[in-house]
Amino acid sequence: MRETNERIQVLISGWSADRFERRYALGKWTARQLLTHLAQTEMALGARARMALATPNYVAQPFDQDQWMALESRLGGRDAFDAFLAASRMNVTLFESLSTAQRAVALSHPEYGALTVDWIIHQLAGHQIHHLRQLEAIARL
Repeated sequence: MRETNERIQVLISGWSADRFERRYALGKWTARQLLTHLAQTEMALGARARMALATPNYVAQPFDQDQWMALESRLGGRDAFDAFLAASRMNVTLFESLSTAQRAVALSHPEYGALTVDWIIHQLAGHQIHHLRQLEAIARL
């Protein structure tokens, strides 16, 4: 996760505002939207992990990523990245401090069933890599 954060930061460091509005494919999210989505997901899944660690028998609330995206339509690309980076750094710091037993803490999700904090950690890492590849495609345009 730390490496992905750094790679995204280096990738977008020289981008102008119009670069953040480019899409890697027709009908897909812009770079700004991808960064917004990354920030939102870090907040949501980080909160899920914290709730699971602090709340016995925690049941996660699902969310609709497209509805969440519509709420952040005015957030700029650089601000979206800053929000992502801050939330991700908080999550990484927490995750690195967890014991094996804490990582095994269970939670449930109405759509995904039984999960663990460790599942959330791996989901976030894979999610970042998935969207890093899309941002790299935009950088090549």
